[in-house]
This record gives sequence, structure tokens and C-alpha cells, in this order.
Amino acid sequence: MDTSYLYIVAMLLLVLYAIFIFNGFVALRMRSEASWSDIDVQLKRRHNLIPRLVEAVKTYAAYERAIMEAVVEARTKGIEAHGVSEQSRAEKHLTHELRQLLAVVENYPDIKADGTFMKLQHELVAIEDAIQNARRYYNAVVRDYNTKIDSFPEMLIARPFRFVRRTYFELENLQEAMVPKVEW
Repeated sequence: MDTSYLYIVAMLLLVLYAIFIFNGFVALRMRSEASWSDIDVQLKRRHNLIPRLVEAVKTYAAYERAIMEAVVEARTKGIEAHGVSEQSRAEKHLTHELRQLLAVVENYPDIKADGTFMKLQHELVAIEDAIQNARRYYNAVVRDYNTKIDSFPEMLIARPFRFVRRTYFELENLQEAMVPKVEW
């Protein structure tokens, strides 16, 4: 058999393998962008719920103004945040402020008995669950993408085509990862 023919076949197989690796990177990048979009949608739902939640609490706890202002300010920072790292920091702060607000609710039995507040609180819990699920999926896709970037022979394709590692959307500790809980 002619060696030039073997050389051409080997080069063709190598090019096809490189295309396969490249397309794998593109697919993972697209999945990470789509999964980040899912997180963004859930965060927007949460941001949209907060004014109604604050208004429901304000009716009963007017003198707890500082806590409600802190929640609104944290919400604004969350809305204005860009990028995974900045969004992650802003959402950690917002989660902390929401916990403070829900802790205040414990001092007001009338709020806990209010049907509107109960509905909003259940909505918040559902949104927090959706955010956690979207975050876990996003982080799993990012883990796969980053692993592929650092693996051989994929790194031989990743570096020249400038596929760069992505940032995880993380919470710093398990306390923050838990859904805000209000005991009735």
C-alpha cells in the first residue's frame, strides 16, 4: 500500500477528530450559556417578587424600615450585576438580606397569618428551589467544560481556539445554600 495514501488517511482522521473535539467545546459552551440564561430567568423572577414581599411586610412592620431598605438595595445590586462572579456576590448579599427580612416576620404574627404574605413566601421558596436547581445544572455544565479544556488531547484544540475556563456560580457556605426557611 502506498505510504502517501496512509498519510492522507491519517491526516484526514486527525482533522476529523479535531473537528469532533472543537464541536464538543462549542456544544458545552452553548449549554453553559443556556444554563446561565436559566439562572438569570429565575433571578429575575426573584427580583420581581421582592417588591411585593417588602410591601406585604411593610403593611405590618412599618418601623422595620432599615431592613426593608437593605432588601431593596440588595435587589437593585442584583439587577445591575453583570457576569457570573459579580452576580454571585450580589445574590449572596440579597439572600442574606432576605433572611433578615424573614427573621423580622417572626416577630409579627399578623404577617404570618396574612394570605398574601403566605402566597408570596411560598412563591419565594419555589423560586429559591428553582435557582438552586438551575445553579447546580449550570455548575455541572461548567465543570464538564472546564475539565475538557484541561484534558489531553482536548487542550490542544482549546488553547489555539481560545476556549477559556468558565466561572462557577457558587455560594460560599452551606448555610447560604439552604432555602430561606420561615417557621410558622
